[in-house]
Amino acid sequence: MAEVRTRFAPSPTGFLHLGGARTALFNWALARKEGGKFILRIEDTDVARSTEEAVEAILDGLRWLGLDWDEGPYFQSQRLEIYRKYALLLWEKGLAYECFCTPEELEERREKTMAQGINWRYDRKCWNLNEEEKEKLKREGRKPVLRFYIPPGETTFVDMLRGEVRFQNEELDDFVIMKSDGMPTYNFACVVDDALMKISHVIRGDDHISNTPRQVLLYQAFRFPIPQFAHIPMILGKDKARLSKRHGSPSVTYYRDQGYLPDALFNYLARLSWASGEEEKEIFSREEIVERFSLENVTKHPAVFDLDKLNWMNSVYIRQADNKYLCSILEEILVRRGRIKPEEITPSHREYWEKVIALMKERIKYVAQLEEEASYFFTEEVEFDPLAFEEVLQREGVEEILKECEEVLSQIEDFRAPVLEEAVREMAKERGMKAAQIIHPLRVAVSGKKVGPGLFELLEVLGKERVIGRIQRARQRIRETRSSGISGGG
Repeated sequence: MAEVRTRFAPSPTGFLHLGGARTALFNWALARKEGGKFILRIEDTDVARSTEEAVEAILDGLRWLGLDWDEGPYFQSQRLEIYRKYALLLWEKGLAYECFCTPEELEERREKTMAQGINWRYDRKCWNLNEEEKEKLKREGRKPVLRFYIPPGETTFVDMLRGEVRFQNEELDDFVIMKSDGMPTYNFACVVDDALMKISHVIRGDDHISNTPRQVLLYQAFRFPIPQFAHIPMILGKDKARLSKRHGSPSVTYYRDQGYLPDALFNYLARLSWASGEEEKEIFSREEIVERFSLENVTKHPAVFDLDKLNWMNSVYIRQADNKYLCSILEEILVRRGRIKPEEITPSHREYWEKVIALMKERIKYVAQLEEEASYFFTEEVEFDPLAFEEVLQREGVEEILKECEEVLSQIEDFRAPVLEEAVREMAKERGMKAAQIIHPLRVAVSGKKVGPGLFELLEVLGKERVIGRIQRARQRIRETRSSGISGGG
């Protein structure tokens, strides 16, 4: 078998989309399984829309997912002379011709044709122009495009998911291969690159199926070997609409910045449209995915992106992850969100964050959830949930209970959860109260919330100084609210 060579060829016009990441993953997995090569090519010939920022976002996303490439990145914008050389070959063979029609003229003719109920395809107005006519048009300042001549007949190719696919050539029009500014079009540059880079398998989204007959005709015109094609299904939202922000962000960068683990997203993307043959098994290592991967097991039905399932899978990876690793992710999130500056971070910060993670990792689906839903770990001033403050801290006698909690906890040197629990339960016993009557106000006082991790473990992680300070501020807020008659939230 010839060397398997796959490629991922994104256009740098935005972030790395989940669909693009899955395409890259399937190409990467096949190359790794077959001991082949995975090539990265940046298709940046759309000068108006391509940006360096988008290139970096794509490269960063691939690196974060662990999709390492063996060759590249190649940039099409640096290969223009190659495309011009091959376009000239087609022109010299009479397989391509100059077209001087303006966009306005094309649109006018298209509208007239459509008004007659006939589907528009380029009418070959410029196919038989003689040299004198061409020179006259050039003197008018018209810059021609180069169109590929579609021969009569039928074009077929074999799709590894769908079998033989047939297109009648009369359904295709003479498409542009070189624009008037000298830039190649997608279909043309793609074929030249795939042939010169010896790509053996073209694995891409099924929205490219309509491009494939045009590309096959170009392969045949150049007498290039035709690669094997596999058009994988789109990723849809639960509502069966194309994946967009309303389904959860489609950007790989978003999930990285939210504290999803790369191995979890890799695992989840691999399972979209690919069946391992072990239907009860959901969690796969990278090595297992490579070992089991096969295009024959990729379904042609659209995949459905399920954020709940991704969250479940990520929570599994979080529970299995090393706390120091999770701490490094949390640190990046806190810096990015302005909770702390990089130069302010000390070993004691990291030691504290590791304790937070150890306490909370069983409860979170992604690391940023710590900052979003348990911000009390990362601020000095507690922001009270208004309802929690009203229902718990504004009850009669709560300020006195907190005052006693402050006195009791202040005397404890060994500020560990079992010691704290024993002290609070003894306090409840002496007062003739249920422990919950102390635990609930104490939780709201130190966290601002009615729910959270075990109270005594929470107190231990926060530490004695922070806990006492928060109890004092909660008591002060209760007194101020009582005297002013306003709500104590915020």
